[in-house]
Amino acid sequence: MPCIFVASPDLGLPSRFLEISPELTLARLKFHIFSSQTLILTPTLDSLYFSLNGRPLADSSTLSSANVSSSSVLTVRLRLYGGGGDGGATGAESRDCYLNMYAVKKPDKADPNETRLSRWTTCALSAEPFAPPCVIDRIGNIFNKESLVEALLHKRLPKEFGHIRRLKDMIPIILSPVADAGGVEVKFQCPISGLELNGKYGFVAIKGCGHVLSLKALKEVKSSACLVCHMEFSDLDKVVINGSPEEVAVLRERMEEERGRLKEKKEEKCVSGLTGMKHGADEKPEKLENGRKDRNGKRFKAVDIAPVNATKEVYASIFTSSRKGDFKETYSCRSLPLGRN
Repeated sequence: MPCIFVASPDLGLPSRFLEISPELTLARLKFHIFSSQTLILTPTLDSLYFSLNGRPLADSSTLSSANVSSSSVLTVRLRLYGGGGDGGATGAESRDCYLNMYAVKKPDKADPNETRLSRWTTCALSAEPFAPPCVIDRIGNIFNKESLVEALLHKRLPKEFGHIRRLKDMIPIILSPVADAGGVEVKFQCPISGLELNGKYGFVAIKGCGHVLSLKALKEVKSSACLVCHMEFSDLDKVVINGSPEEVAVLRERMEEERGRLKEKKEEKCVSGLTGMKHGADEKPEKLENGRKDRNGKRFKAVDIAPVNATKEVYASIFTSSRKGDFKETYSCRSLPLGRN
């Protein structure tokens, strides 16, 4: 019969030298060793297992099937449950830990493809499907005109659309619907290349005519005129729709420059108006002590337009005081002579 050594470092028990049969199971060996021990010193038998050279052995296997030869050293280990990533509890958690785990609902992650598609099929303000007439702002967001005008009039625009201050900040656009589009929602496309507005392709809107064309069509057919209505346009008239952050930054900078130029023109107009008023004041005839000059430079007097039958002396008395040589003025009445008041 083979002789083996049994060590118990986890239990603090001394090592043993045993002579046992090779057909003995490890479960029977475990019971034979620890049945005589008190429960205070040893835990339950299910929490113990044998290992050979660091390899755990099943309790149902025999010494021969486990390749336990003579003079082998079996080590009794204490089985630890949980805390090893197997979903069990370590005993350190409190009940609040589990309650807080489900107290706040985590927001659902939005599908990036759905987010991209919504920017090209729904209004940026109301999130409703495109319903022409549609407009864009100066940085390329698409809106249903009715929704945007209503929000602008009632001052309900979100902060992200604060750059829209008046109706002139809206650019009308013409969307070309897909002829054989199925379903309830109307789909739109480039009228030249036939590419659909779904976020996979780049599009621009032309300020002058409002036609929305794909970048592929403009690249293949290089022209300074609109490919639909043949209206001339420049690079500054092209507005990238739903562009990248870099493209939006360029459009926003261009918008600020246009507003700055418009403000300068208004200030110059106001200054020129005030200057014109000043020049007009300088051109007025010069006032003199005894009268003024007419357009021809002649001094004007009221007696020059006296009626035919009125003498100049009588007519002048209307505008000048009476003679003071014949009358003596009193304290109470300066204009009437003594005895006539």
